[in-house]
Amino acid sequence: MRRLIDSLEKNHCLTKEEWTALIAQEAEKEYLFERARALSRKYYGSKVYTRGLIEFTNYCRNNCYYCGIRRDNTDAERYRLSEEEILDCCREGYALGFRTFVLQGGEDAYYTDERLVSLIRRIKASYGDCALTLSIGEKSKESYQMFFDAGADRYLLRHETADEKHYRKLHPKELSLERRKACLFDLKEIGYQVGCGFMVGSPGQTVECIAEDMLFITELQPQMVGIGPFIPHHETPFAAEAAGSVEKTLYLIGLLRLLKPNLLLPATTALGTMQADGREQGILAGANVVMPNLSPVGVRKKYALYDNKICTGEEAAECRGCLSRRMENIGYRLVTDRGDPAEI
Repeated sequence: MRRLIDSLEKNHCLTKEEWTALIAQEAEKEYLFERARALSRKYYGSKVYTRGLIEFTNYCRNNCYYCGIRRDNTDAERYRLSEEEILDCCREGYALGFRTFVLQGGEDAYYTDERLVSLIRRIKASYGDCALTLSIGEKSKESYQMFFDAGADRYLLRHETADEKHYRKLHPKELSLERRKACLFDLKEIGYQVGCGFMVGSPGQTVECIAEDMLFITELQPQMVGIGPFIPHHETPFAAEAAGSVEKTLYLIGLLRLLKPNLLLPATTALGTMQADGREQGILAGANVVMPNLSPVGVRKKYALYDNKICTGEEAAECRGCLSRRMENIGYRLVTDRGDPAEI
């Protein structure tokens, strides 16, 4: 397996058979993490970038089987933040040193293209030195272009799986893997910094599925990839399914760092939910981004994609301070710049 790890680091590509073997065995972990940390340090030093996450709506038109804010979850307490409330989150975040804001929400028809363009323009007018990331699902290419022209810099759209059969296991029939992939390529063509990603250990996922994910990421060449362990939500069809593995997630983070050395790789909240030091372990496996929550404390518990999410009661300053100390304890430091991808 060390040969395959060295081959990945040198060539940044493997065949499906090689990926399958490497993922299945999870061999040479410490060697992998050592190589991944070395690459992360080469391009980013000891920096860990912070993204200020603003979860602005938990309404969603979709009914994905794994998601706690799915359309058919009638127990979800729905909310929407107003434009002024979102700008208040940005004001607070800017004062704390955040230079990237991430607007994340369900696919909510209330936020029309016109409303979103207005919001994007206001944020960029007030915080021109900040990057603005959108994570609001599948839209038309025309909509993506409007948001980009208004000032949006980045777009996160997790593909969740690149395997058609697995996609059907996770999603209702009205959703399409082909459409999801097309959206990602549209975003890339427009000029966004693009992020994709997937859950580790989601129901029906096989080693071959993850190999397909790695091949798709190799083809797409995104600037960001977000992965985290699958965690079930009690009001979904997958409520009784087993959670994904922290260890497998860390291993895949290491492989992703070797696949694309200048990736922006988050140590996700899901990692921290599954294991107390999960985010620290993510950084030590090759990640270089964390995403503290800037949403108003009163709505954080309502944005429940999965059960037992951490940091739902902390103020933004408290959350950032905690993460800063955690990173310092492992030899890294939170930084206050946009955190664009390093040049290779």
